[in-house]
Parts: sequence; structure tokens; C-alpha cells
Amino acid sequence: MTTHGPADDPAALARELGHCERVISVPHRAPKQGSAAFAAAVLRSWLSRLPVDLWKWRVAGVRQAVSELVGRNEADVIVADFLTGVPNVPLDAGVPVVFFAHNVEHQIWRRLAEVEPRSWRRRLLEIEWRKMRREEQWACEHTALTVAVSRDDRDRLAADAPTATVVDVPTGVDVEYFNPSATPQVPGRLVFSGSMDWYPNEDAILHFVAETLPLVRRERPDVTLTVVGRRPSRKLRTAVEQAGVIVTGTVDDVRPYLAEAELYVVPLRVGGGTRLKIFEALAAGKAVLSTRIGAEGLDVEDGRHLALADGPEAFSRAVISLLADPGRRRALAEAGRDMVQARFSWARVTKVFDQYLEQARNRRA
Repeated sequence: MTTHGPADDPAALARELGHCERVISVPHRAPKQGSAAFAAAVLRSWLSRLPVDLWKWRVAGVRQAVSELVGRNEADVIVADFLTGVPNVPLDAGVPVVFFAHNVEHQIWRRLAEVEPRSWRRRLLEIEWRKMRREEQWACEHTALTVAVSRDDRDRLAADAPTATVVDVPTGVDVEYFNPSATPQVPGRLVFSGSMDWYPNEDAILHFVAETLPLVRRERPDVTLTVVGRRPSRKLRTAVEQAGVIVTGTVDDVRPYLAEAELYVVPLRVGGGTRLKIFEALAAGKAVLSTRIGAEGLDVEDGRHLALADGPEAFSRAVISLLADPGRRRALAEAGRDMVQARFSWARVTKVFDQYLEQARNRRA
């Protein structure tokens, strides 16, 4: 059960998910930030308990379709994927609901407030993260089970909702799909990937291009950056164009772009959950440089599986150092790939997740 926008093809999604017995997609256009519809959603959300990011993803058609499946006794367990899914599922229908918390959402919004330079917007974000925290706590306490994606997230959610049952399942990656490529690397090529319509990713690139990339190019003017990910905003494209940064937009396959990278960078300043992008890059045999927030929640060791640095000065020095040292990049890439294969493959992770779903189903029985 999912939603699709005007430009999406639900039939194509169903074909991609051929292993599913049925794929139901409901049309829904969430208001975009900066639009009149988004401003109206903000105002309406202020009259409710919901923060705007949950308000705009309330979809009556999804809730009705889920209720009909439950009414026909066709569901053993309901998985609400992300916090935005919780308002769209019936919590009192006799079917256990598992809240799959990919992030600690209120932490993301709180960090957005901390880095926001405009006082009026910072005050709005303060309201939003506090409402998000209350809603997150409510979701944990009113679902049968909450599954976090790291021990850090599990502990944060459990601390806010002490009566809830919260467990963790590590982030997994398809190590057969993401693997080292024989494609030659492009000298000086940095690559970042991720959904560019997610604000933390946009913030990371805007800040990196403005503050860090110029420091790198003082010593390495040949360094280039490719940003791979869906729906980059006009603001992002305009801001990075003068810096000669390549912004791909939506691509069918991220792997060719990963293959070209001498170094994969994750300059996140805001975030929560775990960063699947890092595991994908490690599985693809790439050396990774990340901020500590960027790698937060991942069971990785700085200097062994990847390199960590914070702030423009330290990050730029790390970029320059790693680009100049192919032996160190190779050692990080090999250790990172070995670690992901051994501990975070889909085969291992899905087995744990299935066990938790079975426990939730048995609890109902």
C-alpha cells in the first residue's frame, strides 16, 4: 500500500515489486514547500496535534483501503513505514501494527532548527520538532512494536516512550547489486547520492559547495562533484551551477556514478536514523568520507571502514589527503566492503525483521 504522484507510474511500481502478492497505490499530491498549498497545510496543522510533515501525508484513500483489507481479514500484520504512515492505518482494528521508524524524526527537525540562520524560521521549526516528538512518542506507545534502524535510535525512542516495545534491526544493503566495478575512476571525482527532495541532503550539498569545496579547490582545482538523486530543487541547481557541480536528477541506476568516484562524500549536518547511502557506497567498494552525523547510528570504525571529519576545514583537509593517497582509499574500501558483506547483507537483516513480524503476529493470535 503506497501513494503515487501525477508523474509516477503505479503500474511500473507494481512490476518492480513483482514479489508482492498485490501492490495498491493511491493517487496523492503532497504540497511542496514554498507553495500556497503548503502554507495552507502549515496553518491547518497548527489547529491539530500533527506537525505539518505528517499532516500533508494524511491520505484518506490509503486509510480506507487498509481498513477494507483488515475488514476482509486479509492482513496478519500492518507495517507503518516511517512515521508518516502511522496516521493512515487503523490502530484499533484488532490487527497488530508495527511502526518501522527509519529515523528519529523529531531529532532531524530539531537539528534543522539548530542550523537555521533565520530567527522566524527557527521559531517555526522549534514548534514542529516538539510536535513531532509528541507524535513519535504517541506512535511508539500505540503500536504493537516499534522497529528502529540502529541501537542509538532504539534507545532514543525508548527513552521518550518507556511503555513501548522498541527493538532495532540494522540497515541492510543488497551486496549482490552493489559491488565493486571495473569502470575506471575519474581523477578527483567526488560523488554524493541521495534523494535531493529531502531537506537534510539539500542542506548538506548547499553547505558543502559554499564552504568546503572552495577550500578543496585551493589545492586541488581539478576536483569535481557529482550529486546523484531525485528531484533536486531549482534552488539547489542554481546554487551549485556556478561551482561546476554536476546534478543528475533522477537516474535509473546509481552504480555507474558510484563507479566513477575516487571518493564518496557524506557532508550531512542534519539527519537521523542510519544512512543507507554509506552502506551502498561501501558495498560498491568505495572509500567513504563522512561527517559524524552522516555516519551516526552505523556500527563502523573511523579510520578502518571509512573516514570521519566535521566542519569545512577538517572535511576539506580529509578530502585532499584521501585523494592524494590511493593506498589508504583502497584499504578503507576493502575493509568497508568486507564488513558490509559479513554483517549487513539483506539476507541477514531481513531474517531478523521477519522474526519480529512473526512475534507481532503471534501476539495477536
